[in-house]
Amino acid sequence: MSSRPAGRGDRPQTRPETGRRGRRVRRWVIALGVLVILLVGADFGAAAFAEHTISQKARTQLGLSDDPSVNIHGFPFLTQAISGDYRHITVSAEGVPVGTELRDLRVGAELEDVTAPLSDLTSGNTKAVKIGKLTGAVTIKASDIARVSPLDKIQNLRIDQSTEAYVKYGDTEEGKQPDPTPTDAAGEPTDGTTAGLRISGDVQVAGQKVEIFCFAIIELKGKTISIVPHRLQFGNDQSTTTVPDAVQKALLPNFRAEIDTSTLPLSVTPTAVRVDSGSVTIKGEATGLSFADLSITNTPKG
Repeated sequence: MSSRPAGRGDRPQTRPETGRRGRRVRRWVIALGVLVILLVGADFGAAAFAEHTISQKARTQLGLSDDPSVNIHGFPFLTQAISGDYRHITVSAEGVPVGTELRDLRVGAELEDVTAPLSDLTSGNTKAVKIGKLTGAVTIKASDIARVSPLDKIQNLRIDQSTEAYVKYGDTEEGKQPDPTPTDAAGEPTDGTTAGLRISGDVQVAGQKVEIFCFAIIELKGKTISIVPHRLQFGNDQSTTTVPDAVQKALLPNFRAEIDTSTLPLSVTPTAVRVDSGSVTIKGEATGLSFADLSITNTPKG
């Protein structure tokens, strides 16, 4: 029995209806893909419009020259917009001025459980926007702290971290001990209501300009941040000299200052303070606010 090579006439033929069905499926897949892209684009576009609206209102209330950054978290945005309930919104701004002393604050706010009716949001009526919980931080730079009396008498003022133990005890065994780490209700490390602080700058002593280091504790008491100086040293980062007691007594008051946090933005109750190189950050929380409460002219709730 002989065999022969298979020819084109021997190959199974594709049914015309099978080919048409495949083309229809591809068309539906393409159409569905285009629809998804359009919906996602519309969602991002609507979110961008809402963020821009909130940003412009925050700019007016905080007295800024530029719009702050606003980020509405969560996807899709449109389901949040239709319901008027937003899980999480972040607002941040640089260069926020308060009065004549504080001119360059950095402000960050995490808004949770926000209620904002769509009609009010589209019309720019942010007075109706309600905030379930606000967690905020205001950072004061050394250049602003240098304007606070009597620290304005110190030239070239700089700020750095120090342990509270070193502030109190200096170069002793006690002063070398690390500070206890505060924890929150969940046992996680957090910032406390006090922090060690090293202030350095130039002062006039007996008609001479002298570089001096002040080791202080910054304390949060109610609505007030207090800088409480403990001791002074002459010198620089390479070598220091203990300041005589009589000179310390005369100079220490020049490093004692207070900042009223009720004048700061965000209307939060201060809960913690942190010192970084070149700045001090005050943290706080508040509940049951309206967007209008973020104004720098309001008194914090708590």
